[in-house]
Amino acid sequence: MAAELIAKARAGDGDAFRELTEPYLRELQVHCYRMLGSFQDAEDALQDTLLAAWQGLDGFQARSSIRTWLYRIATNRCLNARRSAGRRPATESVLPKFERPEPTGLADVVWLQPFPDDLLRGAISAPLGPEARYEQAEAVSLAFVSALQVLPPRQLAVLILRDVLAFRADEVAEMLDSSVESVKSALKRARAGLQGYRAADDHERPPAPGSLAEEGLVAKFVHAWESADVDALVTLLTDDAFMSMPPTPFEYQGRDVVARFCHGIFRAGRAFDLVPTRANGQPAFGAYLRSGDGVRHGTGLYVLTLRGDRICALARFENTVLPWFGLPRSLPPLTRNDPPGPERPERPAGLPGAERSGGT
Repeated sequence: MAAELIAKARAGDGDAFRELTEPYLRELQVHCYRMLGSFQDAEDALQDTLLAAWQGLDGFQARSSIRTWLYRIATNRCLNARRSAGRRPATESVLPKFERPEPTGLADVVWLQPFPDDLLRGAISAPLGPEARYEQAEAVSLAFVSALQVLPPRQLAVLILRDVLAFRADEVAEMLDSSVESVKSALKRARAGLQGYRAADDHERPPAPGSLAEEGLVAKFVHAWESADVDALVTLLTDDAFMSMPPTPFEYQGRDVVARFCHGIFRAGRAFDLVPTRANGQPAFGAYLRSGDGVRHGTGLYVLTLRGDRICALARFENTVLPWFGLPRSLPPLTRNDPPGPERPERPAGLPGAERSGGT
């Protein structure tokens, strides 16, 4: 069947090409996201990959599978993107003006963007071989993707292909036009570069997605946030709680400083409604600020990182990401018959890579 589709695609049959590549679109998009850390850049890289595959199909010699060949193209497109200048610069946050505590640090990775869980379905469920060192769900978490971004491009590619996707060393060497020894050396250096991430990962594991433990913790967070109850929020945070807000570089480390930051958000009577979604396999919420006319305006997306029965990190992203999650820019005023918390809107249908699902 594959040989027949390849022959038709080489003859210019676009439907055959789509049938040939469609099974791998979601996992390729996730691969590009791990490589680049940006949802928008990953979509661009996926489109470049498909165009290059379409134009270069005559060069496919069937020494490897179509999947491996597509990963080779996608990896090299991402390497080119990472090597090029012009990663998105840090910007000033568009949060309402308020007195913020001094940041405890500045982020090295300001281009990080969230990835909708809706696009993870079918992309990270395939069982991998024994050489995979990371669970697929862990390998798309915000903490892991952020840690990857500080690695040199080639080490990054080797670590993802070997330790996340479990390609063999000789397959990776062929993908990168390199030697097996060079791949092994790059992998050793990449693993050393992630030692800090692994040390942080030795803490308690988060509750299972969708479990009663996760739902209970998330419900407490929603109640505290929508009630502007900083004291209740503080009880949910770990001592080393961490807050970031890409593309603004400011970072806040420690429960007390995160609490002071949140206190500033809620001052002057600001009140929010949260609309649930999921990003990077983690609980997430669109935040909507209640206004005087009753309309609730989207101010951003919060992604929670859980550890045990506490929240160890909050990442806030600009409101431009809301459409990626099927969330509107604003919500109508609440009526007397509305439930206390707004329901999540249905995400627009569409295949990843078929068209852009959002933008700035």
